[in-house]
Amino acid sequence: MRTHDRNVDREATGPSSRAVALSLLLLFSSRRTDEALDALIEQHSPSMSQRYDRALVMELVYGVLRRQETIDWRLDAVLSKPLHRLPAVVQMLLRLGAYQLLFLDRIPASAAVNETVRLAKSYTKQLRRDWSGLVNGVLRNLIRVPARPFPDPAAHPVRSLSVRYGIPAWLTERWLTRMGLEHAESACRASNTVPHITLRVNSNRLTREELLQCLRQGGITVRPATLSPVGVVLEKGQDVTSLPGFQTGDFYVEDEAAQLIPPILDPQPGETVLDACAAPGGKTTHLAQLMGDRGTIYAIDRKTSRMDLLRRNCERLGVQSVVPIIGDVRAPSEWSGMIAAKPNLRNGLPMFDRILVDAPCSGMGVLRRHPEAKWRMDSSTFERHQKLQVEILISAASCLRAGGVLVYSVCSTETEETEGVVRRFCEAYPGWVRESVAPWLPTTALSFVTSCGALSTMGNECGMDGFYAARLRKKEG
Repeated sequence: MRTHDRNVDREATGPSSRAVALSLLLLFSSRRTDEALDALIEQHSPSMSQRYDRALVMELVYGVLRRQETIDWRLDAVLSKPLHRLPAVVQMLLRLGAYQLLFLDRIPASAAVNETVRLAKSYTKQLRRDWSGLVNGVLRNLIRVPARPFPDPAAHPVRSLSVRYGIPAWLTERWLTRMGLEHAESACRASNTVPHITLRVNSNRLTREELLQCLRQGGITVRPATLSPVGVVLEKGQDVTSLPGFQTGDFYVEDEAAQLIPPILDPQPGETVLDACAAPGGKTTHLAQLMGDRGTIYAIDRKTSRMDLLRRNCERLGVQSVVPIIGDVRAPSEWSGMIAAKPNLRNGLPMFDRILVDAPCSGMGVLRRHPEAKWRMDSSTFERHQKLQVEILISAASCLRAGGVLVYSVCSTETEETEGVVRRFCEAYPGWVRESVAPWLPTTALSFVTSCGALSTMGNECGMDGFYAARLRKKEG
């Protein structure tokens, strides 16, 4: 069924937009699509950004990546040979054309076919063969041949969910085994939806009601977030940098589930806090907000470019209490030397009142925002991430004072990266106790508290990303 597309209006920019989209689809296996687009612009002439419609490019790229299994299912029915046996460029050309035919209302079928064929011709020299005839025939057959039904979920549950929701079969099977059909389908559905843009109001500058009023006066359709008391949801996607209040730091773009994490740490004004994996600064600036920007937050991350972004975010939001430090949190003896006034030194290391470890992870909870990730992972991914996450957690925990609180969080839904990490840590370090996150969540979010007392928003029906958070306290003495 073809759905209404609110982003695609300017067909005149189509050929250049499709060319950029195809280039991105061929690049996505090595980097995130938004980063790849920026890199692609830098590699070409400055006039390139004026020749294509960024909204159309991202609609095509994200659409293909979200729906790839579904698209391949439809293409296989009209191909004389398996899709994977065709050159990679031809595969992506067919997917690009098929996505427009199957899911975009505002692009005429003739335009979708003709422009894809034209793009195929432009690759003749590179491929040493003109594949435009095959592309033309396959796409026109896709229009003529009735869609075959999806696989029967009772007989073929893995294939059924995989094709229906565009999720790789290995991941679908994993979720089915762990959660059963109903919850696995919820997870698949949530991972394939197009997310709203959610803002976090900078409560050190204004209230949520004031931000809502400001945006509505600017003609923006918004509503309060369902769970987060500082969340605002845009009903239509748009460039957030042009919104009223962006330049003056009235808000930060952040998913609602992510907004639930910093309150679990419950930082107090005047405390010394460590944000162990801080860039680009979303949770860092939220911690500062909760502390009334009074106290000190040491924000650590390894990448200079990402820390530059953190500094810019702090500056835009007017945050003064954050001290950025470039370093590897796993080597506290190295980065602790950059702290001028060392708080509560113990064994040569600084001791913090509270620590947030928002660890790097597979990103399984944000597949709807970065759908390219699901095509470059396999089941071994999670154990590799767990090793790094445990190392980071152990190192950060060594810098917490007795009686202090640590929150471990990830934007993942997989047990190896969530409960598996916390369980390994607690078994190895008995001087810690787990505390339920419930007292620090809005009452409307209590349904997301697990039997172990952690937060998990996996497969939620509230339009949030999939996040996990556990709260740990270091015993006195």
